[in-house]
Amino acid sequence: MSINNDQLWVLGVDGGGTKTQAAVVDARGRVRGEGLAGPSSFDKTNLKLAAANIRDAIDGACAATGIKRKQLNAAFFGMAGVTSEQDRAHVRGIAVKLGLPAERVGVDHDLRAALAGGLSSRPGIVLISGTGSSCYGVNAAGVSWKSGGHGTLISDEGSSYWIGLRAIRAAVMIQDGRLPGASPALLGEPVMRQLGISSIDDIMHRLHVQGIAPVDVAAFAPLLIAAAQQGDAYSLNVLREGMQLLAECVAAVARKLGMADDACELALVGGVFKNGDLVIEPLRQAVRAAVPGCSVKLAEMPPVHGACIVALQNLGIAVDEGVIRQMRG
Repeated sequence: MSINNDQLWVLGVDGGGTKTQAAVVDARGRVRGEGLAGPSSFDKTNLKLAAANIRDAIDGACAATGIKRKQLNAAFFGMAGVTSEQDRAHVRGIAVKLGLPAERVGVDHDLRAALAGGLSSRPGIVLISGTGSSCYGVNAAGVSWKSGGHGTLISDEGSSYWIGLRAIRAAVMIQDGRLPGASPALLGEPVMRQLGISSIDDIMHRLHVQGIAPVDVAAFAPLLIAAAQQGDAYSLNVLREGMQLLAECVAAVARKLGMADDACELALVGGVFKNGDLVIEPLRQAVRAAVPGCSVKLAEMPPVHGACIVALQNLGIAVDEGVIRQMRG
Protein backbone atom coordinates (compact mmCIF):
# COMPACT_ATOMS: atom_id res chain seq x y z
CA MET A 1 0.00 0.00 0.00
CA SER A 2 1.13 3.56 -0.71
CA ILE A 3 1.74 5.42 2.53
CA ASN A 4 3.31 8.72 3.43
CA ASN A 5 5.46 7.56 6.32
CA ASP A 6 5.46 10.97 7.94
CA GLN A 7 1.68 11.35 7.99
CA LEU A 8 0.59 7.87 9.11
CA TRP A 9 0.15 7.37 12.86
CA VAL A 10 -0.33 4.00 14.50
CA LEU A 11 -1.32 3.48 18.14
CA GLY A 12 -0.28 0.62 20.37
CA VAL A 13 -1.81 0.07 23.82
CA ASP A 14 -0.60 -2.33 26.50
CA GLY A 15 -3.18 -2.62 29.26
CA GLY A 16 -2.31 -4.46 32.46
CA GLY A 17 -3.28 -4.93 36.07
CA THR A 18 -1.00 -2.17 37.33
CA LYS A 19 -0.66 0.30 34.46
CA THR A 20 -1.71 1.15 30.92
CA GLN A 21 0.88 2.25 28.37
CA ALA A 22 0.25 3.76 24.94
CA ALA A 23 2.64 4.65 22.13
CA VAL A 24 2.30 6.29 18.73
CA VAL A 25 4.65 5.32 15.90
CA ASP A 26 4.86 6.21 12.23
CA ALA A 27 5.16 3.77 9.33
CA ARG A 28 8.96 3.75 9.63
CA GLY A 29 8.67 2.55 13.22
CA ARG A 30 9.77 5.81 14.81
CA VAL A 31 8.24 6.19 18.28
CA ARG A 32 6.73 9.68 18.31
CA GLY A 33 4.98 9.77 21.68
CA GLU A 34 4.12 7.68 24.72
CA GLY A 35 1.55 7.89 27.52
CA LEU A 36 1.06 6.19 30.88
CA ALA A 37 -2.00 5.72 33.12
CA GLY A 38 -3.41 3.37 35.76
CA PRO A 39 -4.67 -0.22 35.39
CA SER A 40 -7.05 -1.32 32.64
CA SER A 41 -7.18 -5.10 33.02
CA PHE A 42 -10.85 -6.08 33.36
CA ASP A 43 -10.14 -8.73 35.97
CA LYS A 44 -8.20 -6.25 38.14
CA THR A 45 -10.43 -3.15 37.87
CA ASN A 46 -13.92 -2.10 36.71
CA LEU A 47 -14.89 -1.20 33.15
CA LYS A 48 -15.40 2.50 33.89
CA LEU A 49 -11.96 2.95 35.43
CA ALA A 50 -10.36 0.83 32.70
CA ALA A 51 -11.91 3.08 30.04
CA ALA A 52 -10.70 6.23 31.81
CA ASN A 53 -7.14 4.90 32.10
CA ILE A 54 -7.09 3.80 28.45
CA ARG A 55 -8.21 7.31 27.44
CA ASP A 56 -5.60 8.99 29.62
CA ALA A 57 -2.76 6.81 28.29
CA ILE A 58 -3.79 7.45 24.67
CA ASP A 59 -4.19 11.19 25.26
CA GLY A 60 -0.73 11.28 26.80
CA ALA A 61 0.79 9.58 23.76
CA CYS A 62 -1.10 11.83 21.34
CA ALA A 63 -0.11 14.99 23.25
CA ALA A 64 3.55 13.93 23.15
CA THR A 65 3.21 13.31 19.41
CA GLY A 66 1.37 16.57 18.76
CA ILE A 67 -1.70 15.01 17.15
CA LYS A 68 -5.38 14.42 17.93
CA ARG A 69 -6.97 10.99 18.40
CA LYS A 70 -8.88 11.33 15.12
CA GLN A 71 -5.56 11.49 13.26
CA LEU A 72 -4.66 7.94 14.29
CA ASN A 73 -4.86 5.60 11.29
CA ALA A 74 -4.94 2.30 13.16
CA ALA A 75 -4.57 0.84 16.65
CA PHE A 76 -3.91 -2.41 18.41
CA PHE A 77 -4.87 -3.02 22.03
CA GLY A 78 -3.04 -5.79 23.87
CA MET A 79 -5.03 -6.15 27.08
CA ALA A 80 -4.45 -8.38 30.10
CA GLY A 81 -7.56 -10.37 30.95
CA VAL A 82 -9.06 -10.04 27.45
CA THR A 83 -9.83 -13.60 26.37
CA SER A 84 -13.46 -13.64 25.20
CA GLU A 85 -15.24 -11.95 22.31
CA GLN A 86 -17.26 -10.00 24.85
CA ASP A 87 -14.03 -8.63 26.34
CA ARG A 88 -12.82 -7.61 22.87
CA ALA A 89 -16.14 -5.92 22.16
CA HIS A 90 -15.81 -3.86 25.36
CA VAL A 91 -12.37 -2.60 24.30
CA ARG A 92 -13.50 -1.88 20.73
CA GLY A 93 -16.42 0.08 22.19
CA ILE A 94 -14.01 2.16 24.27
CA ALA A 95 -11.84 2.77 21.21
CA VAL A 96 -14.77 3.87 19.05
CA LYS A 97 -16.02 6.26 21.75
CA LEU A 98 -12.56 7.81 21.73
CA GLY A 99 -12.86 8.46 18.00
CA LEU A 100 -10.56 5.72 16.70
CA PRO A 101 -11.39 4.13 13.32
CA ALA A 102 -13.55 1.10 14.22
CA GLU A 103 -12.54 -0.91 11.14
CA ARG A 104 -8.83 -0.54 11.95
CA VAL A 105 -8.85 -1.29 15.68
CA GLY A 106 -7.39 -4.66 16.69
CA VAL A 107 -7.93 -6.15 20.14
CA ASP A 108 -6.39 -9.25 21.70
CA HIS A 109 -4.78 -10.44 24.92
CA ASP A 110 -1.61 -8.69 26.08
CA LEU A 111 0.49 -11.76 25.30
CA ARG A 112 0.26 -11.16 21.57
CA ALA A 113 1.76 -7.69 21.94
CA ALA A 114 4.31 -8.93 24.47
CA LEU A 115 5.56 -11.61 22.07
CA ALA A 116 5.74 -9.21 19.12
CA GLY A 117 7.85 -6.83 21.19
CA GLY A 118 9.75 -9.40 23.19
CA LEU A 119 11.17 -11.19 20.15
CA SER A 120 10.89 -8.32 17.64
CA SER A 121 8.16 -10.16 15.71
CA ARG A 122 10.04 -13.49 15.49
CA PRO A 123 8.27 -16.80 16.28
CA GLY A 124 8.83 -18.08 19.80
CA ILE A 125 7.40 -17.91 23.31
CA VAL A 126 6.76 -15.07 25.74
CA LEU A 127 6.26 -15.37 29.48
CA ILE A 128 4.65 -12.52 31.40
CA SER A 129 4.93 -12.21 35.17
CA GLY A 130 3.58 -8.92 36.41
CA THR A 131 0.47 -8.45 38.55
CA GLY A 132 -0.71 -11.66 36.89
CA SER A 133 1.12 -14.24 34.79
CA SER A 134 0.63 -16.09 31.51
CA CYS A 135 2.54 -17.70 28.66
CA TYR A 136 1.98 -17.63 24.90
CA GLY A 137 3.79 -18.77 21.82
CA VAL A 138 3.61 -18.74 18.03
CA ASN A 139 5.58 -21.18 15.85
CA ALA A 140 7.00 -20.64 12.37
CA ALA A 141 3.75 -21.89 10.81
CA GLY A 142 1.77 -19.20 12.65
CA VAL A 143 0.09 -21.63 15.06
CA SER A 144 -0.37 -20.19 18.55
CA TRP A 145 -1.00 -21.56 22.04
CA LYS A 146 -1.57 -20.02 25.47
CA SER A 147 -1.00 -21.45 28.93
CA GLY A 148 -1.88 -19.98 32.33
CA GLY A 149 -3.30 -16.52 32.81
CA HIS A 150 -6.73 -17.64 34.04
CA GLY A 151 -6.98 -15.12 36.85
CA THR A 152 -5.92 -14.81 40.47
CA LEU A 153 -8.51 -17.22 41.85
CA ILE A 154 -7.25 -20.30 39.99
CA SER A 155 -4.09 -19.31 38.13
CA ASP A 156 -1.48 -16.51 37.78
CA GLU A 157 1.26 -18.69 39.24
CA GLY A 158 4.58 -16.97 39.89
CA SER A 159 3.09 -13.49 39.48
CA SER A 160 3.36 -10.54 41.85
CA TYR A 161 -0.15 -11.38 43.08
CA TRP A 162 0.80 -15.02 43.69
CA ILE A 163 4.00 -14.00 45.50
CA GLY A 164 2.28 -11.21 47.44
CA LEU A 165 -0.48 -13.54 48.63
CA ARG A 166 2.15 -15.95 49.95
CA ALA A 167 3.80 -13.11 51.81
CA ILE A 168 0.52 -12.31 53.56
CA ARG A 169 -0.10 -15.99 54.30
CA ALA A 170 3.40 -16.23 55.74
CA ALA A 171 2.69 -13.41 58.18
CA VAL A 172 -0.30 -15.34 59.50
CA MET A 173 1.56 -18.64 59.72
CA ILE A 174 4.55 -17.02 61.43
CA GLN A 175 2.24 -15.59 64.11
CA ASP A 176 0.63 -19.03 64.48
CA GLY A 177 3.99 -20.70 64.90
CA ARG A 178 3.43 -22.82 61.78
CA LEU A 179 6.30 -21.49 59.69
CA PRO A 180 9.62 -21.96 61.47
CA GLY A 181 11.56 -21.45 58.22
CA ALA A 182 10.39 -17.85 57.81
CA SER A 183 11.83 -14.85 59.63
CA PRO A 184 9.42 -12.63 61.60
CA ALA A 185 11.80 -9.68 61.21
CA LEU A 186 12.40 -10.16 57.47
CA LEU A 187 8.87 -11.05 56.39
CA GLY A 188 6.17 -11.26 59.06
CA GLU A 189 6.65 -7.83 60.61
CA PRO A 190 7.06 -5.93 57.29
CA VAL A 191 3.84 -7.51 56.00
CA MET A 192 1.90 -6.45 59.08
CA ARG A 193 3.26 -2.92 58.83
CA GLN A 194 2.18 -2.70 55.19
CA LEU A 195 -1.26 -4.03 56.11
CA GLY A 196 -1.45 -1.31 58.77
CA ILE A 197 -2.19 -3.70 61.64
CA SER A 198 -0.37 -4.31 64.91
CA SER A 199 -2.04 -7.63 65.78
CA ILE A 200 -2.74 -10.64 63.60
CA ASP A 201 -6.22 -10.66 65.17
CA ASP A 202 -7.00 -7.59 63.05
CA ILE A 203 -6.22 -9.26 59.73
CA MET A 204 -9.76 -10.58 59.12
CA HIS A 205 -11.17 -7.08 59.35
CA ARG A 206 -8.37 -5.67 57.20
CA LEU A 207 -8.80 -8.20 54.40
CA HIS A 208 -12.50 -9.00 54.45
CA VAL A 209 -14.19 -5.87 55.79
CA GLN A 210 -11.93 -3.12 54.50
CA GLY A 211 -11.11 -5.30 51.49
CA ILE A 212 -7.95 -5.59 49.43
CA ALA A 213 -7.69 -5.36 45.63
CA PRO A 214 -5.51 -7.72 43.56
CA VAL A 215 -3.09 -4.91 42.73
CA ASP A 216 -2.70 -4.25 46.47
CA VAL A 217 -2.00 -7.93 47.15
CA ALA A 218 0.65 -7.80 44.41
CA ALA A 219 2.28 -4.88 46.24
CA PHE A 220 3.37 -7.33 48.98
CA ALA A 221 5.58 -9.26 46.53
CA PRO A 222 8.57 -6.90 47.04
CA LEU A 223 8.53 -7.72 50.76
CA LEU A 224 8.94 -11.44 50.10
CA ILE A 225 11.55 -10.78 47.41
CA ALA A 226 13.50 -8.55 49.81
CA ALA A 227 13.37 -11.31 52.44
CA ALA A 228 14.65 -13.81 49.86
CA GLN A 229 17.52 -11.49 49.00
CA GLN A 230 18.48 -11.56 52.68
CA GLY A 231 18.42 -15.35 52.76
CA ASP A 232 14.98 -16.09 54.23
CA ALA A 233 14.50 -19.82 53.54
CA TYR A 234 10.71 -19.69 53.17
CA SER A 235 10.86 -16.79 50.71
CA LEU A 236 13.53 -18.47 48.60
CA ASN A 237 11.39 -21.60 48.41
CA VAL A 238 8.35 -19.56 47.35
CA LEU A 239 10.28 -18.00 44.48
CA ARG A 240 11.66 -21.38 43.36
CA GLU A 241 8.15 -22.84 43.42
CA GLY A 242 6.75 -19.91 41.45
CA MET A 243 9.42 -20.17 38.78
CA GLN A 244 8.89 -23.93 38.51
CA LEU A 245 5.17 -23.37 37.93
CA LEU A 246 5.93 -20.74 35.28
CA ALA A 247 8.36 -23.14 33.60
CA GLU A 248 5.57 -25.70 33.39
CA CYS A 249 3.49 -23.16 31.44
CA VAL A 250 6.42 -22.61 29.06
CA ALA A 251 6.86 -26.35 28.58
CA ALA A 252 3.14 -26.79 27.82
CA VAL A 253 3.29 -24.11 25.11
CA ALA A 254 6.49 -25.57 23.65
CA ARG A 255 4.95 -29.05 23.45
CA LYS A 256 1.74 -27.81 21.81
CA LEU A 257 3.69 -25.86 19.19
CA GLY A 258 6.24 -28.57 18.40
CA MET A 259 9.11 -26.59 19.93
CA ALA A 260 9.98 -28.85 22.86
CA ASP A 261 12.69 -30.77 20.99
CA ASP A 262 14.10 -27.90 18.93
CA ALA A 263 15.86 -24.61 19.53
CA CYS A 264 13.44 -21.85 20.51
CA GLU A 265 13.43 -18.44 22.18
CA LEU A 266 11.65 -17.39 25.35
CA ALA A 267 11.22 -13.67 26.11
CA LEU A 268 10.57 -12.57 29.69
CA VAL A 269 8.24 -9.64 30.34
CA GLY A 270 6.97 -8.08 33.56
CA GLY A 271 8.00 -6.60 36.86
CA VAL A 272 8.85 -9.89 38.58
CA PHE A 273 11.75 -10.46 36.18
CA LYS A 274 13.25 -7.07 37.05
CA ASN A 275 14.57 -8.80 40.17
CA GLY A 276 17.29 -10.40 38.07
CA ASP A 277 18.96 -13.72 38.75
CA LEU A 278 17.08 -14.22 42.02
CA VAL A 279 14.09 -15.26 39.90
CA ILE A 280 15.52 -15.65 36.39
CA GLU A 281 18.15 -18.26 37.27
CA PRO A 282 15.71 -20.75 38.90
CA LEU A 283 13.33 -20.14 36.00
CA ARG A 284 16.09 -20.74 33.44
CA GLN A 285 17.07 -24.00 35.13
CA ALA A 286 13.47 -25.21 35.29
CA VAL A 287 12.80 -24.28 31.64
CA ARG A 288 15.95 -25.96 30.36
CA ALA A 289 15.12 -29.14 32.27
CA ALA A 290 11.82 -29.34 30.35
CA VAL A 291 12.81 -27.67 27.05
CA PRO A 292 16.59 -28.15 26.65
CA GLY A 293 16.87 -26.07 23.48
CA CYS A 294 15.08 -23.03 24.89
CA SER A 295 17.06 -19.78 25.07
CA VAL A 296 15.79 -17.57 27.91
CA LYS A 297 16.22 -13.80 27.58
CA LEU A 298 14.69 -10.53 28.68
CA ALA A 299 12.33 -8.95 26.16
CA GLU A 300 13.96 -6.95 23.36
CA MET A 301 11.20 -4.34 23.37
CA PRO A 302 8.31 -3.57 25.73
CA PRO A 303 4.80 -4.90 25.00
CA VAL A 304 3.51 -1.42 24.08
CA HIS A 305 5.96 -1.36 21.16
CA GLY A 306 4.88 -4.88 20.31
CA ALA A 307 1.30 -3.58 20.09
CA CYS A 308 2.55 -0.97 17.61
CA ILE A 309 4.19 -3.74 15.56
CA VAL A 310 0.89 -5.64 15.38
CA ALA A 311 -0.99 -2.46 14.41
CA LEU A 312 1.48 -1.83 11.57
CA GLN A 313 1.18 -5.43 10.39
CA ASN A 314 -2.62 -5.19 10.48
CA LEU A 315 -2.31 -2.28 8.03
CA GLY A 316 -0.24 -4.44 5.71
CA ILE A 317 3.03 -2.66 6.50
CA ALA A 318 6.07 -4.94 6.51
CA VAL A 319 7.87 -4.80 9.83
CA ASP A 320 11.42 -5.34 8.60
CA GLU A 321 14.79 -4.86 10.28
CA GLY A 322 14.72 -1.15 9.47
CA VAL A 323 11.41 -0.69 11.30
CA ILE A 324 12.67 -2.75 14.24
CA ARG A 325 15.84 -0.66 14.52
CA GLN A 326 13.83 2.55 14.54
CA MET A 327 11.45 1.23 17.17
CA ARG A 328 14.28 0.12 19.45
CA GLY A 329 15.71 3.63 19.14
